[in-house]
Amino acid sequence: MSVVDNAIYINGKRVAVPRSLDHPFGELKACPAEGHSFCWIGLLRPTPEEIKSVAEEFGLHGLAVEDTVNAHQRPKLERYGDLVFVVLRPARYVDAVEVVELGEVHVFVGADFVITVRHAEEPDLAEVRQRLESDPDLLDNGPFAVLYAVLDKVVDDYGPVLDGLQNDIDEIEVQVFDGDPTASKRIYTLTREVIEFQRAVEPLRELFAELRERLRERAGESDLELRRALRDVADHATRALERIDGYRQLLGNILTVNAALVGQRQNEEMARMTRAGYDQNEQVKRISSWAAILFAPTLVASIYGMNFTFMPELDWAFGYPFAVLLMLLLGAGLYVVFKRRGWM
Repeated sequence: MSVVDNAIYINGKRVAVPRSLDHPFGELKACPAEGHSFCWIGLLRPTPEEIKSVAEEFGLHGLAVEDTVNAHQRPKLERYGDLVFVVLRPARYVDAVEVVELGEVHVFVGADFVITVRHAEEPDLAEVRQRLESDPDLLDNGPFAVLYAVLDKVVDDYGPVLDGLQNDIDEIEVQVFDGDPTASKRIYTLTREVIEFQRAVEPLRELFAELRERLRERAGESDLELRRALRDVADHATRALERIDGYRQLLGNILTVNAALVGQRQNEEMARMTRAGYDQNEQVKRISSWAAILFAPTLVASIYGMNFTFMPELDWAFGYPFAVLLMLLLGAGLYVVFKRRGWM
């Protein structure tokens, strides 16, 4: 079930479909001598046994086979004699959950064979095969034409991912200036996605340089056309990387602005709480002042209300006016003192 397609091509046209992974090389050798022939095997999540079977059939280098079995490799191009081993990290933007998913594609390119190993559903290399089969002149360039088409597909698929990230950044900017408390978490999450995406794209610069050098060594007319086509794909990859760099810097700036706005809102909240505390303190002062003013006559009245037997003021003709005047003077005196201190 891991064999997506398995075909032999002569002069850019499909001529045979090997019965199993154990027969492609033998059937390829049985093809007519005239014309350029090669075999293209497409695998999807193959088992270690299937990978080893193909490796034995085509004599693949052990280190490259080990990388394919273990997967989770960084993008790179390795040369083992005539064998070129390429690791790519395709990406797709899942709009439903607004995340970037990275896949992994391994490509073995030999003199007369190419083996593509996908460790994820995307990208759909059946589209690449259909494109090449509809253009026999391009496919007649051999295994490196397949590698070029795979690279072109992977880099083209970066476009929708970049557009999705741009939409996410626009949404985050709105969240930040609207004061959404979840903005910080989303900025961090998106920054991690951009960094991972950048790690998938950045090694392509070195990969394209090495691949063009490999084609330059062959010095064929068809290889010249492939180098030109690869240069165009490399330009697209460079523009994608520049956009990713811009996104990463923009997210850093947004995070700084968000931190500043959060700090500003916190300062405003503290100032509001300080003003509220000040207003509350003023109210307490007023209440305390009136309580003290009312307490003075209450104290005098309570003393005269004790009903002691010997209270000289009770027999004094001016005792009552004196008590009332004393209460008024105490209240007025306290009012003046509190008024001068700004408590009232």
